[in-house]
Amino acid sequence: MEQPEAARRIERFTNTFDLESGRDDLADPDLLARWLVGNELVEPGTRVDAADHRACLDLRMGIREVLVATGEPDPHPLARADALLAELPVLVSLTSAVGGRPVLVPAPDLAPVRRACVRLALDWVDLVLTGRSVRLKRCAEHTCGWVFWDGSKNQSRRWCSMRVCGNRTKSRRHTERTRRTAAPAD
Repeated sequence: MEQPEAARRIERFTNTFDLESGRDDLADPDLLARWLVGNELVEPGTRVDAADHRACLDLRMGIREVLVATGEPDPHPLARADALLAELPVLVSLTSAVGGRPVLVPAPDLAPVRRACVRLALDWVDLVLTGRSVRLKRCAEHTCGWVFWDGSKNQSRRWCSMRVCGNRTKSRRHTERTRRTAAPAD
């Protein structure tokens, strides 16, 4: 299945934080402004203040947490993202209708960065409502956490890269099994 633009945007947004290296492409308001402009979510010259910066980071963490590879998501990042989204009005628009169907759009009076947050949230909603969100996954390698699109036929991909993360996981499991087998019995 081809990756829709909404999934590409969510993937790019969530992967602005690299768990392995600790690199954060949105580490400060200026970096966030550049990222938003580069992804055509705001106009060049848009200023990002501390509150907008925090809002975008909360949204990113919430979406990353929803995509947790194993176990239950942490409720705290989800609650922070939900609190942000509760403040952002979304309208049903007939003028922006696609194929005669009304669509959800950010309220026109929202500030640019908040409008970008709504756009990202609506991308996620679109993926969930169409059932395509199951193809957007977070790497199962606990040191990675990279978000990727699973284009495999049976949606069974677990790692962002079999060559790197898949091999790390399998190698670690093999080492653990070997160590247990070689350990003397008490």
